[in-house]
Amino acid sequence: MKQTAIVLAPGRGTYNRAELGYFARHHADRAELMAEFDACRAAEGQEPISALDNADRFSGARHTRGDNASGLIHACAYADFLAIDRDRFDILAVTGNSMGWYIALTCAGALGARDGFRLVNTMGTLMHRHMIGGQVIYPFVDENWQVIPGERARIESKMAEIDARADHVLNLSIDLGGMLVLAGNREGLAAFEAEMPAVQERFPMRLPGHAGFHSAMQAPVAAEGQERLGADLFGGPVLPLIDGRGAIWHPHATDTRALRAYTLGHQVTAPYDFTAAIRVAAREFMPDVFIILGPGGTLGGAVAQSLLLSKWRGMAGKSEFKTAQGTAPLLLAMGQEDQRALVVG
Repeated sequence: MKQTAIVLAPGRGTYNRAELGYFARHHADRAELMAEFDACRAAEGQEPISALDNADRFSGARHTRGDNASGLIHACAYADFLAIDRDRFDILAVTGNSMGWYIALTCAGALGARDGFRLVNTMGTLMHRHMIGGQVIYPFVDENWQVIPGERARIESKMAEIDARADHVLNLSIDLGGMLVLAGNREGLAAFEAEMPAVQERFPMRLPGHAGFHSAMQAPVAAEGQERLGADLFGGPVLPLIDGRGAIWHPHATDTRALRAYTLGHQVTAPYDFTAAIRVAAREFMPDVFIILGPGGTLGGAVAQSLLLSKWRGMAGKSEFKTAQGTAPLLLAMGQEDQRALVVG
């Protein structure tokens, strides 16, 4: 009997040293797909994705810059989607985190393989070239994924206070499970890092190489993306899509102009609510499992925290979730070899 599944596409920051050669290791049979992606890059005068994936060594400066990382992650994630065993899983809907929205569009069939890559490569390149602002991440849950009373309100209050200062910009970028990702300019980010207490030995955490995604600062990027990517790129999805507001785009009922407007407008310049996307996926589709596409496996914690915040299946804490995960996995991350084996054909 098939299991029902929601598929989740990852965002930036998921192709790191351990992922070098990910496409080559897992998708040697997808040479034609990689050739398509490389052709798109060649047309823009950019280094081939295959050369990046097959590099002798990992370089943060080379592999994590936006114009390279976006295409790398898309290639790996989309190939992972194609590798899901459809005899085992009935895919109910697709969503993604941040840049993962672009990947989700391709997985759901709203964009063809080449057009989907063109979308993600174009937007990743524009983000890199403009490089407006940056991101910092801070939790409002403790190490056991329990909400700290009043903590979210304190973070938001400090964010608003800093944003109100002259020459300071700081706004919500991504609602990411038990964490908030904030976007700001240099002054806004520095003030937050200096004035918020250090917690869990790593927060506040600056996200290297990230611009101030999902904020009004990205208006120039949105405008240029709209100029470069025409309306003919977008079609209706074959699978339901859940966007960064928690809205569902259904097959046979999607206005493709509205889909393009959201993707190249609101999704670029307004906060992305990944927590809402997971909540809607869990409550509206009630899947047996969530499949997280590779590369990497860092999205699992945010997914689990989002499900706990939604009180999915009555679970309330990290230990309870991990016990359930150990008995019958609820999250299957294709970037982890043991879980990947449960997903691929």
